[in-house]
Amino acid sequence: MSKGRDMKGREKAAVLLVALGPESVSKAYRYIDDTTVEILTLEIANLRKITPDIKLDVLKEAQEIIMAREFMTQGGVDYARKLLEKALGPEKAQDILRRITASLQVRPFDFVRHTDPQQLLSFIQNEHPQTIALILSYLSPEQSALVLGGLQPNAQWDVARRIARMDRITPEVLREVERVLERKLSTVMGQDFTIAGGVDAVVNLINRVDRGTERNIIEALEEQDPELAEEIKKRLFMFDDIGGMDDRSLQRVLREVDLKDLGLALKGASEELRQKFFKNMSKRAADMLREDMEFMGPVRVRMVEEAQQKIVNVVRALEEAGEIIIARGGEEELVV
Repeated sequence: MSKGRDMKGREKAAVLLVALGPESVSKAYRYIDDTTVEILTLEIANLRKITPDIKLDVLKEAQEIIMAREFMTQGGVDYARKLLEKALGPEKAQDILRRITASLQVRPFDFVRHTDPQQLLSFIQNEHPQTIALILSYLSPEQSALVLGGLQPNAQWDVARRIARMDRITPEVLREVERVLERKLSTVMGQDFTIAGGVDAVVNLINRVDRGTERNIIEALEEQDPELAEEIKKRLFMFDDIGGMDDRSLQRVLREVDLKDLGLALKGASEELRQKFFKNMSKRAADMLREDMEFMGPVRVRMVEEAQQKIVNVVRALEEAGEIIIARGGEEELVV
């Protein structure tokens, strides 16, 4: 087992609880949620040999953190820093304070992070697009995508553009927006500028919205901000980009795709892309798919787009899992 200072946080917590004894563990568990109790209990169960040195390291570190928190409560961070530097030296004092402030910090707009997206949409849809962009920049891509998809079409591209063009936001601006939207502020915020938004953020967001919202945003940006639209398209992976995938990757994708969805998706695809799919299927499967597509007859565009989005989601999931590699526009070609 590694030295106490090099252990992970949950390992240290387990060692600390064991060192304090069963009575202290039972008391501590009363103030901890069930999930954390399960995690800590599993860590305790997996502990092997705890040497006296490791136990001493963990206990000493816990004592230092408690002492630092007490100093902060008495007189703030600067006061705590001065006392800790006298007691432990500048380097250790800085390390302890950094860990404490990191654990205390609340991200901007944390009070809406666990809100239902539909409720959040009704909460912010009448705000200025810049305000909406700022909020979505700090939420998860999944939550932001649902909110963006619910905005009016003329607001979707504007908010997406503002997220992409966002760079650095001062703490004062964040505080003011939070005060307007809700009475909550970040518990601890440094005076440094904080990075928000950017092209990567809006690409991550667009990757998760439905095809209709994606198309609306891209088309509007092509008119309003062609340079940004081109930059975003280079980083997006869309259904038509499957034509550039290598055969092995496409065959892997086909193993995860429902043939009914594939038939619908290919109804709106070019003949070249259709042939790409047929080529990577068995003759029997390709013939059956062709028959299914003919039997469908005319289908709604919305149904085609939904089916294409399902397949794109499969591609993105496999890429994130490292099972396939996809090249996007502007990237170097792969060497196979």
